Amino acid sequence: MDRTFQVDLRGVVDLLSHHLYGSPRVYVRELMQNAVDAITARRASEPDAPALVRIFPPELTGDGTLRVHDTGIGLTEAQVHELLATIGRSSKRDELGFSRHEFLGQFGIGLLSCFLVADEIRVVTRHADEPTVLWTGYADGRYAVEVAPAGQQRPEPGTTVTLVPRRDADQWFGTATVTELARLYGSLLPVTVRVGDTVTTTGGPPWPTAPGAGVDRPALTRYARQLLGVDPFDVVPLSVPEAGLTGVAFILPTPVNPAARAGHRVYLKRMLLTEHADGLLPDWAFFAHCVVDAGELRPTASREALYEDALLTATREALGDQVRGWLVRLARHDPRRLGEFLQVHHLGVKALAVHDDEMLRLVDRWWPMETNVGTLTLAEFRQRHGLVRYAASLDEFRQLAAVAAAQDLAVVNAGFTYDAELIERLPAVDRSVLIERLEPSDLTTRFDALDPAVELALRPFLAGAQRALERLGCEVVVRAYDPVSLPALYLVSRSAAFNDQLAATRDAADELWGGVLDALAASAPPDRPQLVLNHRNPLVRRVTTLDDPELVGLAVEALYGQALLLGHHPIRAADAALLNSSFLGLLGRAVPGRESGTDE
Repeated sequence: MDRTFQVDLRGVVDLLSHHLYGSPRVYVRELMQNAVDAITARRASEPDAPALVRIFPPELTGDGTLRVHDTGIGLTEAQVHELLATIGRSSKRDELGFSRHEFLGQFGIGLLSCFLVADEIRVVTRHADEPTVLWTGYADGRYAVEVAPAGQQRPEPGTTVTLVPRRDADQWFGTATVTELARLYGSLLPVTVRVGDTVTTTGGPPWPTAPGAGVDRPALTRYARQLLGVDPFDVVPLSVPEAGLTGVAFILPTPVNPAARAGHRVYLKRMLLTEHADGLLPDWAFFAHCVVDAGELRPTASREALYEDALLTATREALGDQVRGWLVRLARHDPRRLGEFLQVHHLGVKALAVHDDEMLRLVDRWWPMETNVGTLTLAEFRQRHGLVRYAASLDEFRQLAAVAAAQDLAVVNAGFTYDAELIERLPAVDRSVLIERLEPSDLTTRFDALDPAVELALRPFLAGAQRALERLGCEVVVRAYDPVSLPALYLVSRSAAFNDQLAATRDAADELWGGVLDALAASAPPDRPQLVLNHRNPLVRRVTTLDDPELVGLAVEALYGQALLLGHHPIRAADAALLNSSFLGLLGRAVPGRESGTDE
């Protein structure tokens, strides 16, 4: 024998309060939603029917209750029995004969949400020429239906909902609170909503809702100032017909954290759905704040977020294309303005350019990058120097920029976020672009070799210098290069840097992983860092003529330490010890004499 489920209404209300709705304040939205749907249904057959919703908080009713009157279609007694006592049925779709998208409500639990703040709900409703019906529902699950007494008969079709507040919900029924919530949720509704004598609707969205309509930018700027507290950098009209969506994207005038997902303001058929919609725009468009009204996007059951489905995915892509199109138009028609935008939001544009060819071309042409020959766009750099040679890290650029410039080697600093990835993508969109990552050891090929006779004379010095640095795994060479003021340069190839990291990791690893790292080290190509002494530097030339092996060692160690510091290289414990000992050793040689006694 089939049986029906028994529903504990108090348990359902508790479930709604703690798991479905984010706040009891939604009761105002649900009451307005039901009222607007009823008016929409009546106007389908009576286009000239009045469209008015009036809300009277307890301070205005005088009896401690809140009342909501509407001029909608009303319900018959049969509909009241069937619809107001059945949880989860959509009265609009099933009983009034209209498709779901004509109405705001979808889940048939709007009135039930009022039990979040009320112990008792009374509904007085009249449909056309039918008698007025009174339905009374209680939070414990009981309800009663009767023909309304003579004093409660409505002269016209419509519905009045009365809430008897719970003792712990008084804060939700103050006139100021109800007015604020009615304005928050329903300011754009196509009907007039009044709280007492205060009209909370504005007559519609401030953005164009018809194709080809003009954009009132001053009005939208005022709207953004009211919404965001600042004037937007720009306003981008949005439209996605398949989603029934119109609206605007306000380009924010100040930098924002790219990792913080932007919350957008979304209306559903002009009723506010949420102020913090996530995923409406692609992640890269974090610099835009959207305000939209959508007719076809699906809300979640709580009507406080958008349901992730194929239509929302397509809408997100379409809106991203429209924001990207705004950037492209700005590049074509107002480069100065684009430059101002990039100064504020370059991270978002570069993040998009990593995957988008059109945005990559925009960055290539308009975004100024740091180089060792001045600030240039990549397009300007190619025009002047042909090959795009770049340092992939900020430390690498700082170590080599000045020396590379002295050798007429132009280098781009690609150490900032996304820059190296963008440069490496350039040949994919333009095959004529040549790029090359700067290899630190390649600089030595541009240094001048010494005269063979000079090299021969320097062999004893090089042997002593190599002994001084052998324990540090560094090779000493002498070359002639500019700038003359630089006595020494410490160069580490990428393979040498890898070997250093491998050795450091091996020292900290356990026996098992140590064996694996030993195998990797054995297969790694032998390569050592180089200390390149500059023979054009007067001090270096004097050092190479020293006859004292101990002094030669101290001088080379000091030059090694200075090269590490000037090149912003990491200082290991062994390097720090060498810096200290070389400094004290040279100081001791510079201040000769024996220690003074204290017993003279």
